[in-house]
Amino acid sequence: MKMIKAIIKPERLEFVKKALEDKGFKGMTITEVKGRGEQKGIALEYRGGLMTVDLLPKIQIEIIVTDGETESLITTISESARTGKIGDGRIFVIPVERSIRIRTGESEQ
Repeated sequence: MKMIKAIIKPERLEFVKKALEDKGFKGMTITEVKGRGEQKGIALEYRGGLMTVDLLPKIQIEIIVTDGETESLITTISESARTGKIGDGRIFVIPVERSIRIRTGESEQ
């Protein structure tokens, strides 16, 4: 099993959720986060002065999938989150050793 962790622009969330549901990926955890990448934030003009915002709002999506579903999930997220502009985000693939359903105690490895 793998955990796919994607950091995307907030305005792309609905596109990504729809694409994931269309491909059969229904379960996910979504968290509002802040961060920055290579762009190191943005500069804004506020009341005539220049203001730097170095932590930008992002959305983090976490999904656990089987090894065989990993590439399909990565492709789906990449294609639906991509705008072609800086700050589109990142996808991380993390091995998951075990998953236990709390309600039933059922375990997957």
